[in-house]
Amino acid sequence: MTTLKNDTFLRALLKQPVEYTPIWMMRQAGRYLPEYRKVRGEAGSFMAVCTNPELACEVTLQPLRRFDFDAAILFSDILTIPDAMGLGLHFTEGEGPKFERPLRTPADIEKLAVIDPEIELRYVTDAVRLIRKNLDGSVPLIGFSGSPWTLATYMVEGGSSKNFAKVKALMYNDPALMHKLLDTLAQSVAAYLNAQIAAGAQAVMLFDTWGGMLSSEDYNEFSLRYAKQVRDLLTLENEGRRVPNILFTKGGGLWLEEMATTGYDALGLDWQTDIQHARTRVGDKVALQGNLDPLALYANPDVITEKVKTILHKYGKGSGHVFNLGHGILPDINPEHVKAMVDSVHKYSPEYHTQA
Repeated sequence: MTTLKNDTFLRALLKQPVEYTPIWMMRQAGRYLPEYRKVRGEAGSFMAVCTNPELACEVTLQPLRRFDFDAAILFSDILTIPDAMGLGLHFTEGEGPKFERPLRTPADIEKLAVIDPEIELRYVTDAVRLIRKNLDGSVPLIGFSGSPWTLATYMVEGGSSKNFAKVKALMYNDPALMHKLLDTLAQSVAAYLNAQIAAGAQAVMLFDTWGGMLSSEDYNEFSLRYAKQVRDLLTLENEGRRVPNILFTKGGGLWLEEMATTGYDALGLDWQTDIQHARTRVGDKVALQGNLDPLALYANPDVITEKVKTILHKYGKGSGHVFNLGHGILPDINPEHVKAMVDSVHKYSPEYHTQA
């Protein structure tokens, strides 16, 4: 395999010394880039891009041609696993993801089987291989999946939800069945991430988008428990080096201490969590990723620079920080504002990494 020219991101996740704070951005390949909108328009749909390895590779590389990001992230979707399980994923403009065949009965859940990602999701692993080849060792590639709990919410609700009534009713009324669903999903997620690693992903991230909708007790039982199961099944070494892993629970700032005990190398922070307090709470157990408010990118570049400097200052000296947004970038952000953020991180972070 090609030697990695810039491994700053991987070293930061493992809390190893770095020369500056690395940065990448959730949804960094996406609708805010006109070149992405062009590819998606020609392809006809979001899923047409996801399921075509050449197009997925192209849009993964697009932001790296514009900005000095320290990592690439596979262009895909968190809901590929339920789609592979036969639920019929499609996207409705303005409404988000929908499933044609959501889980409505115990029989629907009982018949689900753990996926074989090299068969049902071969288009993803083919995309990973192609992206790695085209990156040519410039920066690491991040693979990802939705968390078992987050996948379950979409599968039971049939799409996005405001109150998660259906999935919570299942959780409360038939916890054994809920655990069966989550166990099947945890095994599938781990197999999926391991297949991405085998294909060339050099770090992986678990997106627990809806864990923050649970009470503390339910979060630990139905979300964090299965995030830990995924972590316990992950491949930790490939190509002769450690493969770091990241857990991100949107709205999970209440539970950082518990999250830090699960074995993940890093925790993603949403924008509502103070990074200085977070570092104090988790100590040296994990690295931290985040956490500029995505809406701060609507501000002018001078304001963005000040916001970046504040987050760098709050994290403080030493490794273990990967700069990111606190959630995904919004589609109408000016790309020049992204450049201001990236350049500011690279300009002002070296002072926090000077070696004594």
